[in-house]
Amino acid sequence: MTVTYTARVANARFGGFSQLLLLWRGSIYKLLWRELLCFLALYMALSAAYRFVLTEGQKRYFEKLVIYCDQYASLIPVSFVLGFYVTLVVHRWWNQYLCMPLPDALMCVVAGTVHGRDERGRLYRRTLMRYAGLSAVLILRSVSTAVFKRFPTIDHVVEAGFMTREERKKFENLNSSYNKYWVPCVWFSNLAAQARREGRIRDNSALKLLLEELTVFRGKCGMLFHYDWISVPLVYTQVVTIAVYSYFLACLIGRQFLDPAQGYQGHNLDLCVPIFTLLQFFFYAGWLKVAEQLINPFGEDDDDFETNFLIDRNFQVSMLAVDEMYDDLAMLEKDLYWDATEARAPYTAATAFLLQQPSFQGSTFDITLPKEDMQFQRLDGVDGPLGEAHGDFLQRLLPVGAGMAAGGLLGRRLSLMRRKNSCVSETSTAASCACAGAPDGAAPECGCGDPLLESGLREPEPELPAGPELPVPGPAVEPFTTVPMPAPRGPAPPWLPSPIGEEEESLA
Repeated sequence: MTVTYTARVANARFGGFSQLLLLWRGSIYKLLWRELLCFLALYMALSAAYRFVLTEGQKRYFEKLVIYCDQYASLIPVSFVLGFYVTLVVHRWWNQYLCMPLPDALMCVVAGTVHGRDERGRLYRRTLMRYAGLSAVLILRSVSTAVFKRFPTIDHVVEAGFMTREERKKFENLNSSYNKYWVPCVWFSNLAAQARREGRIRDNSALKLLLEELTVFRGKCGMLFHYDWISVPLVYTQVVTIAVYSYFLACLIGRQFLDPAQGYQGHNLDLCVPIFTLLQFFFYAGWLKVAEQLINPFGEDDDDFETNFLIDRNFQVSMLAVDEMYDDLAMLEKDLYWDATEARAPYTAATAFLLQQPSFQGSTFDITLPKEDMQFQRLDGVDGPLGEAHGDFLQRLLPVGAGMAAGGLLGRRLSLMRRKNSCVSETSTAASCACAGAPDGAAPECGCGDPLLESGLREPEPELPAGPELPVPGPAVEPFTTVPMPAPRGPAPPWLPSPIGEEEESLA
């Protein structure tokens, strides 16, 4: 019943959709031609009465009525109300198709978890899938008129082979006034548990996977039942229908052509057929017809779901998967690209041009930058190498005299860190050391040329005497003032080769 035209619009071309306008089955013409003829007949009847039946006084009154209806018909929000309604209906229509119970995932799990090549193993697998198919048939005959016409009673379901007579007795003896489409799913669960006890299902994980897939299948059946039960609110459908019908009832009068001799504004032309009014009716009424067809896709319209086809397909495929295809494997062979370092399937002559197209690497791979924009930038106010900025930044974070107030430990560590970063190379020393331009014989203030960094033989400096903390001097200390460091206690261990390591050892 579904009208498929996907192959006709596979490629966009000039006038591609125009070929679809000539189709009749499932078309808007087939849905709307009766309403369109009825509207045109009523319009022509009113037009003939105005021209040939009414007196002059009646014509003047009719003309005022035409102007009034034409002026206020635009107050009806047809496009607003109808647009939201059709959007809701189309979204609901597609969600209902997604809830169709398909057994593909379930049959793969049954074939992979329920083992046994003997007759009993085969009976387990076929019965499990028959129960799943029976549940789908029961729910579809509850919501689809086409399936109900095929299986009007449970006897027809038994005769079709979906249910045995013993199962029918159990089904009918179950005392419940509600829809019992879920009963075969319970039978499925009980049979799966029995197969687990017999060892046909080898572990609990496989049983859990099987029941999870059954739960998904049963959930889709339940959603179909709820979609059939909970419709789009009736008040919404009534509002949309009244809006469309009242608008075109007003158009029957308001769009009449009046006598041009009377001099009414906008009535300078007298035609018999309202072309643009008919087009407007075609669009709005056709929009309403689309919603009318899609609001219940389980009927027998041209674009309704082919539920009987799905029942046949699902039953046949599920039985093939768990019976004839069970444990049926082809001989393992090396594939065609076994020794190939780069496997690539061949192309036909019609698709060979695809080989010339480069593979997509990402949207940023085509961006080019000027050479000067690709250089790393220094931090603010730093002219030396990038490594020097780290120690100076830590030095600026400390208040003046903070290192001395804490016993000199943190100040000495920062001083050593500055020395290490400033003595990376001779070039960096010349660029970053403040004493590079000192006169000959002047003592360096930063200590970057201290031989301690190379040999560790610097003369020991006197340690600070223990006692009360020294007061912080008033004037600010230069940020690059060197803090005296204690002498090393001996050669540094091999795992602490740097001056920072020596300082850590001396402070231990």
